Amino acid sequence: MFAIVRTGGKQYRVAAGDKIVVEKLEGEAGASITLGDILLAGEGSELKSVEGLTVSAEIIAQAKAEKIIVFKKRRRHNYRRRNGHRQQHTILRITAIGGEEKKKAVKAKTAAPAEAEAPAAQA
Repeated sequence: MFAIVRTGGKQYRVAAGDKIVVEKLEGEAGASITLGDILLAGEGSELKSVEGLTVSAEIIAQAKAEKIIVFKKRRRHNYRRRNGHRQQHTILRITAIGGEEKKKAVKAKTAAPAEAEAPAAQA
């Protein structure tokens, strides 16, 4: 089974056992997280419903990408700026695709107390 998930503004095609590098996510190495923003899921050429579907992943490491050199120059103005940047990212191992997303239960108010208050208001 595969899924297309969105995290960090990018989309990734994942399957169980895959390793992916995504924008930095909170968590320690070894922690489990769930990716809930699933755009598409399927098995082979058959697509499945993504309603309530989640992708479970384990954080392997928090790391930094290779350094990118930013060099600015303006001709004939003695202007040169050299700057570097290393983007932080998280390495994930996909453990499972599937499982229902746990939704918080909303407590419904019972009708009995509301009926008891109504006659008191009329009296």
